[in-house]
Amino acid sequence: VQLQASGGGLVQAGGSLRLSCAASGSIFSANDMGWFRQAPGKQRELVASIARGGNTNYADSVKGRFTISRDNAKNTLYLQMNNLKPEDTAVYNCNAGSLIGKSLAVSYYWGQGTLVTVSS
Repeated sequence: VQLQASGGGLVQAGGSLRLSCAASGSIFSANDMGWFRQAPGKQRELVASIARGGNTNYADSVKGRFTISRDNAKNTLYLQMNNLKPEDTAVYNCNAGSLIGKSLAVSYYWGQGTLVTVSS
């Protein structure tokens, strides 16, 4: 498995979770990275991205609540999610590739992701 997301779970609205994504060193150092989510019946969407240089970008729906970060020494990507809402319920996954504007063109197979469920 090249990219492995973890840290999901069940949380009440207003709560917090931190997701982690472990990647091999060769993937981590050479790519921009992002967190995606896919809710039942909906298309996968990019919620946050971080460039190799550290610049970040967020979907409007999560701005001010989610924070993406990367630990280059640990080859790990994080997504800190605060003030969670029921509409944040989805399978969250990470991937790597190249940022094109605000989009991330991914280069790797998708892992299973990690389920985040927010109860009202």
